[in-house]
Amino acid sequence: MRRVGSRTGFLFVAGLLVTPPLRAQTVSGPLTVFNAGSLAAPFREALNEFRSRNPGIVPRQESSGSLEAARKLTELGKIPDLLGVADSAVIPSILIPAQATWFVTFARNSMVLIHTDRSLGAREINANNWYQVLQRPGVRTGRSDPTLDPNGYRTLFVTQLAERYYREPGLAAKLLAVMPPRYMRPKEADLVALVQAGELDYAFSYRSIAITTGLKMVELPDDVDLSDPGRAAGYAAATVKLPGATRAGTDSVVMTGAPIVYAFTIPTRAPNAAAGIAFARYLLSADGQAIFRKLGFLTIDHPMVGGPGKPPPGIP
Repeated sequence: MRRVGSRTGFLFVAGLLVTPPLRAQTVSGPLTVFNAGSLAAPFREALNEFRSRNPGIVPRQESSGSLEAARKLTELGKIPDLLGVADSAVIPSILIPAQATWFVTFARNSMVLIHTDRSLGAREINANNWYQVLQRPGVRTGRSDPTLDPNGYRTLFVTQLAERYYREPGLAAKLLAVMPPRYMRPKEADLVALVQAGELDYAFSYRSIAITTGLKMVELPDDVDLSDPGRAAGYAAATVKLPGATRAGTDSVVMTGAPIVYAFTIPTRAPNAAAGIAFARYLLSADGQAIFRKLGFLTIDHPMVGGPGKPPPGIP
């Protein structure tokens, strides 16, 4: 294996993602999954298919912002059988080593602006002028809470990267000013209904959300949208300090801009770890990855394992 650096420590490149068709499983009982809001649709479909192959499984899905999901473990003592987050950095920053010892990456995404044909400026907004349209009088733009949801702090990364990309000093602060707290929601999935209803003109979201909801989207420049692993060094110029419980002895965590990478882990105290392991293998299988591609995600040919621990055989 080859060791490669990352902002969260060291990752180990796993082999090429070639998973043979799954054989019949013998797992049963409750399967509790906590997942990021943007993973709600693919995880729901994956859980339904997994249950059809394992009739003894009783799936229980809880969707929330990734940071909120992680804090269910650290603050509420609620332990799922598998946790899927929208930012791989969440797991080492908050859960390792007390709640988990490893994580595996499995999908990618990109930041976009979602809107409808009724949104102010919808006929003219594009990848070159979006930041100008958002600053027009009367335009309402939503974002998610950065203390609960990776999309929220990724929106702040986007504003910082846009200031750098367009060479406009002060642009990040100007964009933040047109997204006041009244337009903020706990997770980006909550913003979809507001855009659909016309209560917001635009909202920062993910490409996968735009595709699954049928909303219009403005695709941002590659240097801004956090989609390209080859631009990781540039993305790292953006940072956000977040308050809240993290590892023992700290009261905040600094998140650094990076390509959008989703990850999952099975907590060390998972009540039905066998079911969690079997579901994790399904997520990485050809059938599981096909669900993510269908719903607008980019899949990862070479998933990575991070953390000091070692995942169970077959993951990845």
